[in-house]
Amino acid sequence: MSLQDKYKELTDLASQLGTTNLEVREQDNVLYIDGIVKSAEYKEKLWNAYGAIDPDYRSADVVMNIKVTENASKEYTVKSGDSLSKIGKEFGVSWQTIFEANKDVISNPDLIQPGWKLKIPTVL
Repeated sequence: MSLQDKYKELTDLASQLGTTNLEVREQDNVLYIDGIVKSAEYKEKLWNAYGAIDPDYRSADVVMNIKVTENASKEYTVKSGDSLSKIGKEFGVSWQTIFEANKDVISNPDLIQPGWKLKIPTVL
């Protein structure tokens, strides 16, 4: 089985997400996937798809160089009773995405404070 066959689901997803400048090439038993996606959420989806095929990333047979064109985000002020999961549901992004975008503010994703202003990455 070629690497392009093994990772067909991943490359198909990249196409479905509208990855621009998508380049898939196999060289020296490594599959290189390059491109530009519209959001951090799309990039995360690609990494999750890769992780589903090779859960421990042990094969070391893929190099993904995926860039994000937009770092557009909305600002959200944390209210009493909020959690990253609750905020993520409201905006259609994962709590992990919000945490990653706000590591300068949040040190523990389970402890957020009312009044904090968080960047919420835009889902396109």
